[in-house]
Formats: sequence, structure tokens, C-alpha cells
Amino acid sequence: MEKMTSKVRVREILEQAKQSWEQQGQDALLVVIYEGLLKKKVSFPLLEFAAKEMALWIPEDEQLYVMDILVATKEMGSYVLAGMMLQLRLPLYLEESIQRACAYIVGGDQWYVCDIVGERVLGHALLTYPEKTIPLLKHLAQYSDKWIVRTIGVATHYAVKKGLSPKFTEIMFRLLLSLSDATDFHIKKGIGWGAKTIAKFHPTIIERYRKQIELPEIRQWFRTKITIGLNRNKVATSL
Repeated sequence: MEKMTSKVRVREILEQAKQSWEQQGQDALLVVIYEGLLKKKVSFPLLEFAAKEMALWIPEDEQLYVMDILVATKEMGSYVLAGMMLQLRLPLYLEESIQRACAYIVGGDQWYVCDIVGERVLGHALLTYPEKTIPLLKHLAQYSDKWIVRTIGVATHYAVKKGLSPKFTEIMFRLLLSLSDATDFHIKKGIGWGAKTIAKFHPTIIERYRKQIELPEIRQWFRTKITIGLNRNKVATSL
């Protein structure tokens, strides 16, 4: 697979895609993106750059269709493009973007799809619009689909790592704690990832919930992730 490392080359492909779109329509645009970017080995940062550029000239009312078709290819890069474009739509279309992200996550049916889209859409939404996003995440926690539940932990990891305030971090920890009885491997990975990140960056929150964490009904895998996070905090603060 050809590797692409140049932003200049990405710009050239995007210009070709734009011209194809203007002259021949959406289908021609999608062919260029598919052949020029998705079938090449392109880093995530370059794909995010491409998504930002595309969002500047693809009309808002056509963006969702373009994302749907790209994601239908199931190429890994398509989820980066779609996730980034949905992130850009969050200020105006927060609930719609989260709903679309969840549809891509369920349809993708792979851990990497959950993580790629979950971080860029739900994670960024939690970081930038916590008061609006947290009720949506609480609702998603009730879903039976393992990928949707996993993405709550993924979103928490992203937002906390990027600087989510202690107030909202504590609310998310309570939500993760309520999901600590999970037995599915993928759910445990996602929820544990979020809990571990909270322990690393906010050990005082963990101490406030120490009694609840030690209750018999809290599964050992959750406590193990907490311990790992606390240990990483100690290492970081000792440097």
C-alpha cells in the first residue's frame, strides 16, 4: 500500500476531488477521495487535515451524505474523515452528530471504529460541551450494544486527557462506576480506559470514592484499572 506523508500531496488530491465534484457531482468526488486517500496509507493527522479542508467547500446539507458513503467503504481512514467532519458540526448539530457517530460505531462493529469515532465525536463533545453531552452519555449507557457502552469510556479518556474540568470528570467517574459490573471484554476495555485516565489525572476523585470502589459488587478488573492509573500518577508526579 502506497504511503502518503505530504500535506502538499493531500492538498493536490483534495483539489482534484473538489474539481471533480464541481464538474461531475458527488459520485466523482467520492471516487477521488476513495482512490486518493482511503486506499493509501495516510496518517490520522493528515486525514483530519483533509476532513477540515473538505468541510470548507462541501455544503453542510451534503456533508452527511458524503460521510455515509465514505463510511460504507469500511476503510479505516473513512472513520477518521467522518469523525473529524462530525466533530466540526458539533457546535450547530451536537445531538445529530452524536447520533450519527453512534450509527457509524454500531455499523463498523470493530473496536477501532468505536475508538476512532468515539474520541473525535463523543469525546470532543464531552470536552467542549459537557453540560449538554453528559445527559446524552448517560442515556447511551443504557444501550445494549457493546460498542455504544464502550465508547462512553473512550469519550471519558479523551476528554479527561485533554483537560475536562474536575467537576465534570467526577460526574463521568460516577457513570463509569455504575458500569463496572460489565463482563463483556470490549466494554471492560473502554470503561477501564476511562477510569484509568481519571485515576491518573485526578487521584483525589478516586479517594473520594474509595469506599464505593472497594465494595464487593465492584469487579476486580475495574479496581485494577484504577490502581494502574494511580500508579501512573505517582510516576508522573515524581519526575
